[in-house]
Amino acid sequence: MLCRVFSRCVAAPLVLALCLPAYSFQATPGGAEPSVDRQKISNGGETLHYSIEWRLIEAGRARLSWTPAQIGGESGWQVDLLLESTGLVSKLYKVEDHYRVMLTESLCATSSLLKANEGRRKRETRVTYDRINKKAYYLEWDLVKDAAVKQNEVAIPDCVHDVVGALAALRAKDFDPPASRQFPISDGKKFIEAKVEAQEKETIQTPAGSYKTIRYEAFLYNGILYSKKGRLFVWLTDDERRMPVQIRIRLGFAVGTVTLQLEKEESS
Repeated sequence: MLCRVFSRCVAAPLVLALCLPAYSFQATPGGAEPSVDRQKISNGGETLHYSIEWRLIEAGRARLSWTPAQIGGESGWQVDLLLESTGLVSKLYKVEDHYRVMLTESLCATSSLLKANEGRRKRETRVTYDRINKKAYYLEWDLVKDAAVKQNEVAIPDCVHDVVGALAALRAKDFDPPASRQFPISDGKKFIEAKVEAQEKETIQTPAGSYKTIRYEAFLYNGILYSKKGRLFVWLTDDERRMPVQIRIRLGFAVGTVTLQLEKEESS
């Protein structure tokens, strides 16, 4: 039962909680639009690998790939994330989720697709962000029953982020603790102006090494974007890379704490 709770309450948010790879952004002050320096990304893109710990055991791994793409004839970005359970969690309740989001040059979401294989549950969730009509369209499809589970549309501004794009935009923002910024975010079901707070400077030890970081908290839980009560923290390196080296989700007792730590980074 706990493994199923882990899947429903944590796996899907984790798909949306990862940032983008190192050396991708040029920091911008205040409310300026984030910019992306293409010269800092190799021709084949870049991949980050994370370990996932849940209740002090290894629960899974995440692999994130970031590559340039063409969107409507214009330069943009494609982000692919694979989230897999491992070990005991995988034996009891196997999770294999594939998430893809397409972003404009300035990290505005245009579409996303989540293919979720979680135990016997197999779903596809598509979100289309219509910037012209300022609407986000959500469709969740049950692949086992071959039927729609949920459809929704919500009004959005001209440029909105999915959570991946929002945390990527955070990397492009230049603000140190104590400070906070607002980010327009939609998952296709809701739209919010989410607060992200720069809290403390900390040194973090990960399998990939020791890093001086800034800890940020993104206020997405407690009925704001996700209905579950919880807290989401992201540690970015305190340098020009602003690389995400640790992500932590703290939920209620039934789920507990899930921590992602950077294991390695690759350039193609």
